Amino acid sequence: MAGISYIAQLFSCSRNTIRRGINELKEKAIIPKKRDRKAGGGRKQTIKKHTDINDAFLSILKEHTAGDPMDETKKWTNLTCAKMGCLLAEKGFKVSRNIVRKLLKKNDYVKRKALKKKAAGGHVNRNAQFENISQLRALYTAAGNPVISVDTKKKELIGNLFRDGKIYTTQTVEVYDHDFPSLAEGVAVPHTLYDTERNEAYVNIGTSRDTSEFSCDSIRHWWYTYGNLYYPLATSILLLMDGGGSNSSRHYIFKQDLQALVAEIGIEIRIAHYPPYTSKWNPIEHRVFPHITRELSGMILISHVFMKELIEKTTTKAGLKVFACIFNKVYETGRKVVEGFKESMRIVFDKHLRQWNYVAIPEAVNL
Repeated sequence: MAGISYIAQLFSCSRNTIRRGINELKEKAIIPKKRDRKAGGGRKQTIKKHTDINDAFLSILKEHTAGDPMDETKKWTNLTCAKMGCLLAEKGFKVSRNIVRKLLKKNDYVKRKALKKKAAGGHVNRNAQFENISQLRALYTAAGNPVISVDTKKKELIGNLFRDGKIYTTQTVEVYDHDFPSLAEGVAVPHTLYDTERNEAYVNIGTSRDTSEFSCDSIRHWWYTYGNLYYPLATSILLLMDGGGSNSSRHYIFKQDLQALVAEIGIEIRIAHYPPYTSKWNPIEHRVFPHITRELSGMILISHVFMKELIEKTTTKAGLKVFACIFNKVYETGRKVVEGFKESMRIVFDKHLRQWNYVAIPEAVNL
Protein backbone atom coordinates (compact mmCIF):
# COMPACT_ATOMS: atom_id res chain seq x y z
CA MET A 1 0.00 0.00 0.00
CA ALA A 2 2.97 2.24 0.59
CA GLY A 3 3.68 2.11 -3.14
CA ILE A 4 0.14 3.28 -4.02
CA SER A 5 0.39 6.16 -1.55
CA TYR A 6 3.78 7.18 -2.96
CA ILE A 7 2.48 7.19 -6.59
CA ALA A 8 -0.66 9.08 -5.58
CA GLN A 9 1.44 11.71 -3.84
CA LEU A 10 3.86 11.91 -6.78
CA PHE A 11 1.10 12.60 -9.36
CA SER A 12 -1.20 14.53 -7.03
CA CYS A 13 -4.15 12.16 -7.46
CA SER A 14 -6.19 9.96 -5.15
CA ARG A 15 -5.26 6.41 -4.20
CA ASN A 16 -8.60 5.22 -5.62
CA THR A 17 -7.49 6.43 -9.06
CA ILE A 18 -4.26 4.40 -8.76
CA ARG A 19 -6.19 1.28 -7.67
CA ARG A 20 -8.62 1.68 -10.59
CA GLY A 21 -5.69 1.92 -12.98
CA ILE A 22 -4.11 -1.25 -11.59
CA ASN A 23 -7.38 -3.13 -11.99
CA GLU A 24 -7.76 -1.95 -15.61
CA LEU A 25 -4.26 -3.17 -16.40
CA LYS A 26 -5.23 -6.64 -15.17
CA GLU A 27 -8.37 -6.71 -17.35
CA LYS A 28 -8.51 -7.65 -21.05
CA ALA A 29 -8.05 -4.82 -23.53
CA ILE A 30 -11.43 -3.16 -24.09
CA ILE A 31 -10.27 0.06 -25.75
CA PRO A 32 -10.91 0.18 -29.52
CA LYS A 33 -7.78 0.45 -31.65
CA LYS A 34 -8.74 3.86 -32.98
CA ARG A 35 -9.26 5.36 -29.50
CA ASP A 36 -6.85 6.49 -26.79
CA ARG A 37 -9.27 5.87 -23.94
CA LYS A 38 -12.51 4.10 -23.14
CA ALA A 39 -15.79 5.65 -24.19
CA GLY A 40 -16.91 8.29 -21.73
CA GLY A 41 -13.42 9.47 -20.86
CA GLY A 42 -12.34 13.08 -21.04
CA ARG A 43 -14.38 16.26 -20.75
CA LYS A 44 -17.96 16.29 -21.92
CA GLN A 45 -18.64 17.98 -25.25
CA THR A 46 -19.87 21.54 -24.99
CA ILE A 47 -23.06 20.65 -26.87
CA LYS A 48 -23.86 17.92 -24.30
CA LYS A 49 -22.65 19.93 -21.31
CA HIS A 50 -24.79 22.97 -22.15
CA THR A 51 -28.09 21.46 -23.20
CA ASP A 52 -29.61 24.87 -23.91
CA ILE A 53 -26.89 25.94 -26.39
CA ASN A 54 -28.82 24.50 -29.33
CA ASP A 55 -31.89 26.58 -28.50
CA ALA A 56 -29.71 29.70 -28.34
CA PHE A 57 -28.13 28.75 -31.66
CA LEU A 58 -31.53 28.32 -33.34
CA SER A 59 -32.72 31.67 -31.97
CA ILE A 60 -29.69 33.33 -33.62
CA LEU A 61 -30.34 31.59 -36.94
CA LYS A 62 -34.01 32.57 -36.81
CA GLU A 63 -33.02 36.23 -37.01
CA HIS A 64 -30.63 35.65 -39.94
CA THR A 65 -32.38 33.02 -42.05
CA ALA A 66 -34.11 33.05 -45.41
CA GLY A 67 -35.88 30.17 -47.10
CA ASP A 68 -38.12 28.76 -49.78
CA PRO A 69 -41.73 29.90 -49.22
CA MET A 70 -42.93 26.72 -50.97
CA ASP A 71 -40.78 24.37 -48.89
CA GLU A 72 -40.21 25.19 -45.22
CA THR A 73 -37.44 22.58 -44.96
CA LYS A 74 -35.20 24.60 -47.29
CA LYS A 75 -33.45 27.32 -45.31
CA TRP A 76 -30.19 29.20 -45.62
CA THR A 77 -28.24 31.79 -43.66
CA ASN A 78 -25.69 34.42 -44.58
CA LEU A 79 -23.82 34.17 -41.26
CA THR A 80 -20.25 32.86 -41.13
CA CYS A 81 -19.04 30.44 -38.43
CA ALA A 82 -17.03 33.28 -36.85
CA LYS A 83 -20.07 35.55 -36.70
CA MET A 84 -22.24 32.80 -35.23
CA GLY A 85 -19.58 32.24 -32.56
CA CYS A 86 -19.63 35.95 -31.66
CA LEU A 87 -23.42 35.97 -31.39
CA LEU A 88 -23.35 32.86 -29.19
CA ALA A 89 -20.74 34.54 -26.96
CA GLU A 90 -23.17 37.44 -26.47
CA LYS A 91 -25.67 34.89 -25.15
CA GLY A 92 -23.13 33.47 -22.71
CA PHE A 93 -21.71 30.59 -24.75
CA LYS A 94 -18.07 31.10 -25.63
CA VAL A 95 -17.37 28.40 -28.21
CA SER A 96 -14.96 27.70 -31.05
CA ARG A 97 -15.82 27.59 -34.75
CA ASN A 98 -15.61 23.81 -34.56
CA ILE A 99 -18.53 23.77 -32.09
CA VAL A 100 -20.47 26.08 -34.42
CA ARG A 101 -19.90 23.63 -37.27
CA LYS A 102 -21.20 20.80 -35.10
CA LEU A 103 -24.31 22.83 -34.29
CA LEU A 104 -24.86 23.50 -37.99
CA LYS A 105 -24.51 19.81 -38.77
CA LYS A 106 -26.84 18.89 -35.90
CA ASN A 107 -29.53 21.11 -37.44
CA ASP A 108 -28.96 19.84 -41.03
CA TYR A 109 -27.17 22.94 -42.32
CA VAL A 110 -24.58 21.92 -44.93
CA LYS A 111 -22.48 24.25 -47.09
CA ARG A 112 -23.73 23.87 -50.66
CA LYS A 113 -23.75 25.66 -53.98
CA ALA A 114 -26.99 26.50 -55.73
CA LEU A 115 -27.70 24.08 -58.60
CA LYS A 116 -28.92 25.30 -61.96
CA LYS A 117 -31.60 22.63 -62.41
CA LYS A 118 -34.93 24.48 -62.60
CA ALA A 119 -36.02 25.34 -66.13
CA ALA A 120 -36.72 29.04 -66.69
CA GLY A 121 -39.65 28.14 -68.94
CA GLY A 122 -41.31 25.26 -70.71
CA HIS A 123 -42.99 24.13 -73.90
CA VAL A 124 -46.09 22.05 -74.45
CA ASN A 125 -44.16 19.67 -76.73
CA ARG A 126 -41.11 19.38 -74.50
CA ASN A 127 -41.54 15.71 -73.55
CA ALA A 128 -42.61 14.74 -77.05
CA GLN A 129 -39.33 16.09 -78.47
CA PHE A 130 -37.30 14.29 -75.83
CA GLU A 131 -39.02 11.02 -76.79
CA ASN A 132 -38.36 11.78 -80.46
CA ILE A 133 -34.65 12.41 -79.80
CA SER A 134 -34.41 9.16 -77.82
CA GLN A 135 -35.92 7.20 -80.72
CA LEU A 136 -33.63 8.87 -83.26
CA ARG A 137 -30.54 8.09 -81.20
CA ALA A 138 -31.54 4.44 -80.94
CA LEU A 139 -32.20 4.18 -84.69
CA TYR A 140 -28.92 5.84 -85.71
CA THR A 141 -26.86 3.83 -83.25
CA ALA A 142 -28.41 0.56 -84.44
CA ALA A 143 -27.67 1.51 -88.07
CA GLY A 144 -24.03 2.39 -87.29
CA ASN A 145 -24.53 6.05 -88.13
CA PRO A 146 -22.90 8.79 -86.02
CA VAL A 147 -24.82 10.55 -83.25
CA ILE A 148 -23.10 13.88 -82.54
CA SER A 149 -23.97 16.31 -79.77
CA VAL A 150 -23.10 19.90 -80.78
CA ASP A 151 -22.77 23.13 -78.84
CA THR A 152 -20.53 26.16 -78.38
CA LYS A 153 -18.88 26.45 -74.97
CA LYS A 154 -18.65 29.84 -73.25
CA LYS A 155 -16.30 32.26 -74.99
CA GLU A 156 -12.96 32.91 -73.31
CA LEU A 157 -10.80 36.04 -73.43
CA ILE A 158 -7.17 35.46 -74.40
CA GLY A 159 -4.56 37.49 -72.51
CA ASN A 160 -3.14 38.22 -69.08
CA LEU A 161 -6.57 38.36 -67.44
CA PHE A 162 -7.90 36.90 -64.19
CA ARG A 163 -9.77 33.59 -64.29
CA ASP A 164 -11.60 31.82 -61.45
CA GLY A 165 -9.92 28.84 -59.85
CA LYS A 166 -6.78 27.98 -57.88
CA ILE A 167 -3.64 26.26 -59.13
CA TYR A 168 -0.34 25.17 -57.58
CA THR A 169 2.41 27.70 -58.31
CA THR A 170 5.92 28.41 -57.03
CA GLN A 171 5.23 32.16 -57.12
CA THR A 172 2.18 34.40 -57.29
CA VAL A 173 0.82 34.86 -60.80
CA GLU A 174 0.05 38.53 -61.47
CA VAL A 175 -2.62 39.59 -63.95
CA TYR A 176 -4.38 42.84 -64.84
CA ASP A 177 -6.41 44.32 -61.98
CA HIS A 178 -9.42 44.65 -64.31
CA ASP A 179 -11.04 42.20 -66.72
CA PHE A 180 -11.95 44.67 -69.45
CA PRO A 181 -12.32 43.02 -72.89
CA SER A 182 -10.19 45.85 -74.28
CA LEU A 183 -7.22 44.40 -72.36
CA ALA A 184 -7.60 41.02 -74.07
CA GLU A 185 -5.39 40.00 -76.96
CA GLY A 186 -8.17 38.02 -78.58
CA VAL A 187 -11.22 35.83 -78.05
CA ALA A 188 -11.65 32.06 -78.17
CA VAL A 189 -14.92 30.50 -79.36
CA PRO A 190 -14.85 26.76 -78.52
CA HIS A 191 -17.35 25.13 -80.90
CA THR A 192 -17.55 21.50 -79.82
CA LEU A 193 -18.81 18.21 -81.25
CA TYR A 194 -19.20 15.14 -79.02
CA ASP A 195 -19.45 11.61 -80.41
CA THR A 196 -21.76 9.94 -77.87
CA GLU A 197 -20.80 6.39 -78.85
CA ARG A 198 -17.02 6.82 -79.04
CA ASN A 199 -16.93 9.17 -76.02
CA GLU A 200 -14.74 11.60 -77.94
CA ALA A 201 -15.03 15.38 -78.13
CA TYR A 202 -13.71 17.63 -80.90
CA VAL A 203 -13.18 21.27 -79.95
CA ASN A 204 -12.66 23.76 -82.77
CA ILE A 205 -11.41 27.03 -81.26
CA GLY A 206 -12.51 29.97 -83.34
CA THR A 207 -10.62 33.24 -83.09
CA SER A 208 -13.40 35.35 -84.60
CA ARG A 209 -17.16 35.05 -84.00
CA ASP A 210 -19.71 32.33 -83.36
CA THR A 211 -21.69 32.31 -86.62
CA SER A 212 -23.62 29.68 -88.57
CA GLU A 213 -20.79 29.56 -91.09
CA PHE A 214 -18.28 28.83 -88.31
CA SER A 215 -20.59 26.15 -86.91
CA CYS A 216 -20.83 24.40 -90.29
CA ASP A 217 -17.08 24.76 -90.89
CA SER A 218 -16.55 23.05 -87.54
CA ILE A 219 -18.83 20.17 -88.54
CA ARG A 220 -17.08 19.96 -91.91
CA HIS A 221 -13.66 19.73 -90.22
CA TRP A 222 -14.91 16.96 -87.94
CA TRP A 223 -16.23 14.95 -90.88
CA TYR A 224 -13.10 15.19 -93.02
CA THR A 225 -10.72 14.66 -90.07
CA TYR A 226 -12.53 12.03 -88.00
CA GLY A 227 -16.07 11.25 -89.13
CA ASN A 228 -15.40 9.64 -92.52
CA LEU A 229 -12.63 7.52 -90.95
CA TYR A 230 -14.77 6.25 -88.08
CA TYR A 231 -17.99 5.91 -90.11
CA PRO A 232 -16.99 5.04 -93.71
CA LEU A 233 -20.37 3.36 -94.36
CA ALA A 234 -22.48 6.14 -92.82
CA THR A 235 -25.63 7.08 -94.73
CA SER A 236 -26.74 9.88 -92.43
CA ILE A 237 -25.46 12.02 -89.54
CA LEU A 238 -27.62 12.93 -86.54
CA LEU A 239 -26.74 16.26 -84.90
CA LEU A 240 -28.25 17.05 -81.50
CA MET A 241 -28.12 20.78 -80.75
CA ASP A 242 -29.78 23.67 -78.97
CA GLY A 243 -32.32 25.84 -80.70
CA GLY A 244 -30.42 29.13 -80.48
CA GLY A 245 -27.05 30.70 -81.15
CA SER A 246 -25.12 29.96 -84.32
CA ASN A 247 -27.33 26.95 -85.12
CA SER A 248 -30.68 28.59 -84.42
CA SER A 249 -33.77 26.55 -85.27
CA ARG A 250 -35.55 29.74 -86.38
CA HIS A 251 -32.97 31.26 -88.72
CA TYR A 252 -32.62 30.13 -92.32
CA ILE A 253 -29.01 31.31 -92.56
CA PHE A 254 -27.97 28.18 -90.63
CA LYS A 255 -30.05 26.00 -92.94
CA GLN A 256 -28.41 27.66 -95.95
CA ASP A 257 -24.90 26.93 -94.63
CA LEU A 258 -25.99 23.42 -93.65
CA GLN A 259 -27.30 22.82 -97.18
CA ALA A 260 -23.94 23.87 -98.64
CA LEU A 261 -22.15 21.50 -96.25
CA VAL A 262 -24.35 18.55 -97.18
CA ALA A 263 -23.90 19.24 -100.90
CA GLU A 264 -20.12 19.12 -100.37
CA ILE A 265 -19.80 15.96 -98.27
CA GLY A 266 -22.60 14.09 -100.06
CA ILE A 267 -24.25 12.69 -96.90
CA GLU A 268 -27.55 13.80 -95.43
CA ILE A 269 -27.54 15.49 -92.04
CA ARG A 270 -30.51 15.22 -89.72
CA ILE A 271 -30.97 17.98 -87.14
CA ALA A 272 -32.78 17.48 -83.83
CA HIS A 273 -33.01 20.64 -81.73
CA TYR A 274 -33.63 20.51 -78.01
CA PRO A 275 -36.75 22.45 -76.92
CA PRO A 276 -36.37 25.89 -75.32
CA TYR A 277 -34.90 25.95 -71.77
CA THR A 278 -33.66 22.33 -72.00
CA SER A 279 -30.10 22.75 -73.28
CA LYS A 280 -28.72 21.22 -70.05
CA TRP A 281 -30.01 17.83 -71.26
CA ASN A 282 -27.79 17.95 -74.32
CA PRO A 283 -25.18 15.19 -73.63
CA ILE A 284 -22.26 17.52 -74.33
CA GLU A 285 -23.33 19.78 -71.46
CA HIS A 286 -22.69 17.23 -68.73
CA ARG A 287 -20.26 14.76 -70.35
CA VAL A 288 -17.74 17.21 -71.83
CA PHE A 289 -18.05 20.86 -70.82
CA PRO A 290 -17.64 20.43 -67.01
CA HIS A 291 -14.40 18.50 -67.55
CA ILE A 292 -12.98 21.09 -69.95
CA THR A 293 -13.94 23.81 -67.45
CA ARG A 294 -12.05 21.94 -64.73
CA GLU A 295 -8.95 21.69 -66.93
CA LEU A 296 -9.03 25.44 -67.64
CA SER A 297 -9.82 26.45 -64.05
CA GLY A 298 -7.38 29.04 -62.72
CA MET A 299 -5.19 28.90 -65.83
CA ILE A 300 -4.27 32.21 -67.48
CA LEU A 301 -5.04 31.76 -71.18
CA ILE A 302 -2.06 33.58 -72.64
CA SER A 303 -2.66 32.29 -76.18
CA HIS A 304 -5.00 30.18 -78.31
CA VAL A 305 -2.27 27.54 -78.60
CA PHE A 306 -1.95 27.28 -74.81
CA MET A 307 -5.73 26.94 -74.49
CA LYS A 308 -5.70 24.19 -77.13
CA GLU A 309 -2.99 22.30 -75.23
CA LEU A 310 -4.99 22.49 -72.00
CA ILE A 311 -8.21 21.33 -73.63
CA GLU A 312 -6.47 18.33 -75.20
CA LYS A 313 -5.37 17.20 -71.73
CA THR A 314 -8.99 16.82 -70.63
CA THR A 315 -9.93 13.28 -69.66
CA THR A 316 -12.22 11.37 -67.30
CA LYS A 317 -12.31 8.00 -65.56
CA ALA A 318 -14.89 6.97 -68.15
CA GLY A 319 -12.23 7.41 -70.87
CA LEU A 320 -13.24 10.71 -72.47
CA LYS A 321 -10.79 11.87 -75.15
CA VAL A 322 -10.67 15.46 -76.41
CA PHE A 323 -9.09 16.74 -79.62
CA ALA A 324 -8.72 20.42 -80.43
CA CYS A 325 -8.00 22.63 -83.44
CA ILE A 326 -7.66 26.39 -83.99
CA PHE A 327 -9.70 28.20 -86.67
CA ASN A 328 -8.09 31.52 -87.64
CA LYS A 329 -10.68 32.36 -90.27
CA VAL A 330 -12.53 35.68 -89.79
CA TYR A 331 -16.30 35.19 -89.93
CA GLU A 332 -18.72 37.84 -91.07
CA THR A 333 -21.79 38.72 -89.02
CA GLY A 334 -25.11 39.98 -90.34
CA ARG A 335 -25.19 37.71 -93.39
CA LYS A 336 -28.53 37.33 -95.15
CA VAL A 337 -30.13 34.33 -96.82
CA VAL A 338 -29.72 34.48 -100.61
CA GLU A 339 -32.83 35.27 -102.61
CA GLY A 340 -34.82 32.21 -103.60
CA PHE A 341 -33.20 29.85 -101.07
CA LYS A 342 -36.42 29.01 -99.26
CA GLU A 343 -38.06 27.96 -102.52
CA SER A 344 -35.14 25.87 -103.78
CA MET A 345 -33.66 24.49 -100.56
CA ARG A 346 -33.33 20.76 -100.07
CA ILE A 347 -34.36 20.87 -96.43
CA VAL A 348 -37.15 18.43 -95.56
CA PHE A 349 -39.07 19.17 -92.36
CA ASP A 350 -40.62 16.36 -90.35
CA LYS A 351 -44.41 16.32 -90.12
CA HIS A 352 -44.11 15.84 -86.35
CA LEU A 353 -42.54 18.77 -84.46
CA ARG A 354 -41.22 20.27 -87.69
CA GLN A 355 -39.84 23.35 -85.96
CA TRP A 356 -37.14 21.21 -84.32
CA ASN A 357 -36.65 18.31 -86.72
CA TYR A 358 -35.50 18.39 -90.34
CA VAL A 359 -33.07 16.77 -92.77
CA ALA A 360 -30.67 18.41 -95.23
CA ILE A 361 -30.59 16.25 -98.39
CA PRO A 362 -27.59 16.05 -100.79
CA GLU A 363 -28.24 16.97 -104.41
CA ALA A 364 -27.48 13.41 -105.57
CA VAL A 365 -30.57 12.13 -103.74
CA ASN A 366 -34.04 12.55 -105.22
CA LEU A 367 -36.54 14.19 -102.93
